[in-house]
Amino acid sequence: MTAGGARRYLRARAHVGAGEAEGGPVPETPRGEHRIGLLNGFAAYGMWGLVPLFWPLMKPAGAMEILAHRMVWSLFFVAGALLFVRRWAWAGELLRRPRRLALVVVAAAVITVNWGVYIWAVNAGHVVEASLGYFINPLVTIAMGVLLLKERLRPLQWVAVATGFAAVVVLTVGYGRPPWISLCLAFSFATYGLVKKKVGLGGVESLAAETAIQFLPALGYLLWLGAQGQSTFTTEGAGHGALLASTGVVTALPLVCFGAAAIRVPLSTLGLLQYLAPVFQFLLGILYFHEAMPPERWAGFALVWVALLLLTGSALHSARRSRKTLAALESKAAQARLGAPRTEAPGGASVDA
Repeated sequence: MTAGGARRYLRARAHVGAGEAEGGPVPETPRGEHRIGLLNGFAAYGMWGLVPLFWPLMKPAGAMEILAHRMVWSLFFVAGALLFVRRWAWAGELLRRPRRLALVVVAAAVITVNWGVYIWAVNAGHVVEASLGYFINPLVTIAMGVLLLKERLRPLQWVAVATGFAAVVVLTVGYGRPPWISLCLAFSFATYGLVKKKVGLGGVESLAAETAIQFLPALGYLLWLGAQGQSTFTTEGAGHGALLASTGVVTALPLVCFGAAAIRVPLSTLGLLQYLAPVFQFLLGILYFHEAMPPERWAGFALVWVALLLLTGSALHSARRSRKTLAALESKAAQARLGAPRTEAPGGASVDA
């Protein structure tokens, strides 16, 4: 892709991202574009699914130090991308709207909790429990929609949410405690999604705004850590420092791939692809990190997967009905146009009324 083409794509992505936040449909795309979108979707969710392999490489840095570096370097990365496409008008508009800016502050706080808990969980040997958080996230999102937005659920969705609740009860018995890592990740990410929907910024712009808010506290913490002689950034070699700096790329690159997918494939397809990340994380936890999975945990996860199957089935059925309804409306509109009376335009030309 040429530099000019890249600029045009990122501008288009930013424009579409705002439309998606308002619930706008993804337009029809040619087969080649659809294939590119799928590849980018697999890349985005694949990277998110494989990220548990990355955080242990940061040791001996602790979770808080890794989190602070992620905030700092992510801002540099996304700011460079926005300078490249010369898109800064949204920043001035955001500063002129205090309520919207306050929502960005909330989003930044919530995603900070999500990132911090996830990094700690992976490096503390809780990859499977962390993956559960992203399995149950769609169920938590639906529950929040009912409680906060007064949304109405279809019967199958109620069954899915009830099954998910039963899974949490089973896992609580299995762990001997509530799966608080999973619940924290699920609720924080669901809250983040809800707030971002209200903000209505594109993906890159939203990340830039959030990391700009995170930047000074994160930088202050890193400077304090250095003054205490506890920073690993310069004491563990150039390779370790480079890995900490690369946290910005690891944060932003999947988002860019996700953006490329979102403008090329239907949201229903993205909804199915989202399960790739927790599946990869779950498999890594069992096969690579060799975490224990006693029978009661398998039972809990099985209930979660049943709930997700019910939820996906309900979503696909609803999408199919919507397509049929839309096709019927378009057919009626076409018939109405064909049967519309014709009037005489100036100059004698006959046109549809």
